[in-house]
Amino acid sequence: MVQLMLNGFGGDRRRQPPNLDSANAYGMECYHVNARLSKDLRDIGEFRLGKLGLLLFYCLQALWIRFRHGVENLYYVPAPGKYSALCRDWLVLGLCRPFFRRLILHGHAAGLGRWLETAARMPARVWTWRALGRADLFVVLSHHHRRDVEKFWPRRVAVVPNGIPDPCPAFETEVLPRRLARRAVREAIIQARLPDPEHVALAGPSPEEVRILFLGHCMKEKGLFDAIDGVLTLHRRLRSKHSPLRVRLWVAGSFPRTEEERAFRDLQSDPEAGPLMEYFGFIAGAEKATVLQQADIMCFPTYPMESFGLVVVEALAYGMPVVTVQDGAVVEVLPPNYLGTASTRTPEAIADALERMIWTSDFANLRRHFVEHFTVDNYLKRLAASFHRLAADDPADLTEYASYWPEGRRGSMRK
Repeated sequence: MVQLMLNGFGGDRRRQPPNLDSANAYGMECYHVNARLSKDLRDIGEFRLGKLGLLLFYCLQALWIRFRHGVENLYYVPAPGKYSALCRDWLVLGLCRPFFRRLILHGHAAGLGRWLETAARMPARVWTWRALGRADLFVVLSHHHRRDVEKFWPRRVAVVPNGIPDPCPAFETEVLPRRLARRAVREAIIQARLPDPEHVALAGPSPEEVRILFLGHCMKEKGLFDAIDGVLTLHRRLRSKHSPLRVRLWVAGSFPRTEEERAFRDLQSDPEAGPLMEYFGFIAGAEKATVLQQADIMCFPTYPMESFGLVVVEALAYGMPVVTVQDGAVVEVLPPNYLGTASTRTPEAIADALERMIWTSDFANLRRHFVEHFTVDNYLKRLAASFHRLAADDPADLTEYASYWPEGRRGSMRK
């Protein structure tokens, strides 16, 4: 998401010719320090001595930009609730924040405030408060997580949902006809009548097999094992009814933790659960697009502390029905009064929601919801607007705590 923002706002100004006009449609000018510390997914949040040297180097770059280019606004993505990751925030903000006029925090991870209250030791609470407390602007991805960041008493809070480039521009001509045809063929099979030959041709192979997709980090917290339990419950239910329909779970993603990968491999060896599952590993590009086109339902029963649920947005872009939790930020991504939600860690409820989504035909409306709310242009417009309101001292985003410290000064938005 930071890369999308940087590209949309014109890229790193330092890498552009000095005489190039920096104006863009969003009125932003960015100076970027690529503060990458982790080598891969497993390395994120882990301590390595080499990361300390990199952090100091990145801080020096930020301070050079501050004084060489006169940049007054420090934009920073804080860490989640993990000691080794928070050490980065303590160091970077401790060194850099005093030299910048404004601090803008963008919370892509969720639950840091709650973690500090319930699990962190007192020194960590103090140091994190000193690093993140009383930011000039705290951007969050959903209304659900607004209360969590308000524990840091930011002067302003702006809710800006993520957005993505349209991954399925051919939805109307290629994806929608296939989804409607697969549903029509399944309905004919259930009613013991011959399906329309045109529908059969459009539906692709095995329309009686309902392909349920789990896409994301393969972790307990993301709902992988709840999805397996829900699909297994639905399988047993269909068998008890002697239904001609079958279910199959497609799992796509990597395993950050070896113990969960072992548990998944054990389930693959199970004589009942194993035949229902197919594991793709990490997918991207054309392979990911193919899986999203061919899957019938996404099952993403993540825990309520999920920060946003970007994979749900991807499913909406493909007009794919989604089964997810009924609490938390993910619900805000879905249309109002959506029927595909279930209580967390409840296989029966997940199976109920999956069974409802088998018969939905609301594919076009799901796609429309994506286009209206979650394109990258919507994301950039909302994000830029929140930055400009801060620069203009517009009171729109002010919190109830704003009166406790002086009003910000006006100025251009260079970060």
